[in-house]
Amino acid sequence: MSLSSPGVWLSRRRRAGLSALFLVYLLYVGIAIADNSRGMGEVAGLVILGGFAVAYLEIIDRGAALTAGVFALAVGVLFVLMLAELPFARAVGLNLLIYITVMLVMRLGERAWPLVVVFALGALFVPTLVPAWHDTLGDSVGLVTPVAVPVVAIISLGLREIAKSNFALAQARAEVARLGAEAERVRIARDLHDLLGHSLTTITVKAGLAHRIGPADPERAFAEIAAVESLARRSLQDVRAAVAGYREVTLTGELAAGRELLRSAGIAAELPSAVDVVDPAHQELLGWVVREGLTNVVRHSKATVCAVRLSPSGVEIVDDGASTSPAHGNLDGAYRHPAAGQGLAGLRERVAAAGGTLEAGPVAASGWRLRVSLPEDAAR
Repeated sequence: MSLSSPGVWLSRRRRAGLSALFLVYLLYVGIAIADNSRGMGEVAGLVILGGFAVAYLEIIDRGAALTAGVFALAVGVLFVLMLAELPFARAVGLNLLIYITVMLVMRLGERAWPLVVVFALGALFVPTLVPAWHDTLGDSVGLVTPVAVPVVAIISLGLREIAKSNFALAQARAEVARLGAEAERVRIARDLHDLLGHSLTTITVKAGLAHRIGPADPERAFAEIAAVESLARRSLQDVRAAVAGYREVTLTGELAAGRELLRSAGIAAELPSAVDVVDPAHQELLGWVVREGLTNVVRHSKATVCAVRLSPSGVEIVDDGASTSPAHGNLDGAYRHPAAGQGLAGLRERVAAAGGTLEAGPVAASGWRLRVSLPEDAAR
C-alpha cells in the first residue's frame, strides 16, 4: 500500500471533526495578534490566520487525493502564511508549525522527522534572535511550541499507523469475502456436477430403455418415462438446494438410487442392504462417493456386474468393465480421457478435506476399483 493512498488517512467525516477541534488551538494565536498588533495590523493578522485555517482544513479534506506536487505546494502555502503571521503574533505565531507538522507526518510518516526536528529547533531558537519578541518569551504559550511540535508528530504518526492498520484490515476482509465467494462458486460448480452428472445419466439410461422396450412392452416403457419425469423433478429440486447450500446426501438414498440406476443400465448390482456398519459421521461423504462411482460405472465401464462394499470408514466400488475405459483413469492426473476426471477430482477434494485417501485403478485382467478410506478418528 502506498504511503499516500487514501487508506492512510482517517475517514473524511472523522478527519473533519478532529481537525475542527484541533483549530481551537488557534485561539492562542488570535489572542497574541490582539495583544501585539493594533488597527490594520490586527485585522491583517486575523485575516492571515483565517486563511491559514481554511488552507489547513482544505488539505485535510482532500487527504491523500492530492498529488505529491500539489501537496508540497499546499504545505508551502501554509509555511508562507505562518511566516506572514509572525510580525503580528510574534513568537506565538510559531505555533502554526504544529499544524504543518501534522500535515507532513500524516503524509510522509517517518520520513518527515528531519523536518520535525528543524521545526522544533526553529521554534526554540528563532524567538531568541529577534529582540522585539523577547517580551513574548515569558508567555507559556510561546514557549510550548518547541515541545508541542515533536509531541504532535509522535501522536500523528501513531494515528497514521492506526489508519494504515485499519485500511489493511479492510483489505483483508475484502479478500476474505472474495475468497469466500470463490469457494462458494467452486462448491456450487462441484455440487452441480455431482448432482446433474448422476441424475442426467439416470435419465438418459431410463429414456433409452423406454425407447428400446416401447414397442414390445408399452406398460414398462410408460413406467420408465414416469420414473424419468420424477427423477427430473427431483433433480431440479436438488439443483435449487445445491445453489442454496441446503442439500443433503445420504448413503442409504444413494445406494437405493444406485440400485435403480444399475438395473436400468442392465448391470447386475451387488449392493449392501444396510449401512449400519458405516460410521454415521462418514455416511454423507460416502454417499457422494457412491453417487459418483456408480455414475461413472454406468457411463463408461460397459460392465455387467458392479459391487459396493462398505466398511466403518470407507467404501469400495468394483466393476468388471474394461480397464481402458475413458473414465477409468489414475486420479493423480493420468486420465485416459480429458473429460473423464472432473467428477473424481471433485471427490478427491471432498475426501482430502476429510483427511482420507481415494484410490482408483484396474483390478486383475478386467475391471476397475474405486476405493475411499477415511481415518478412524475423522468423526471425532
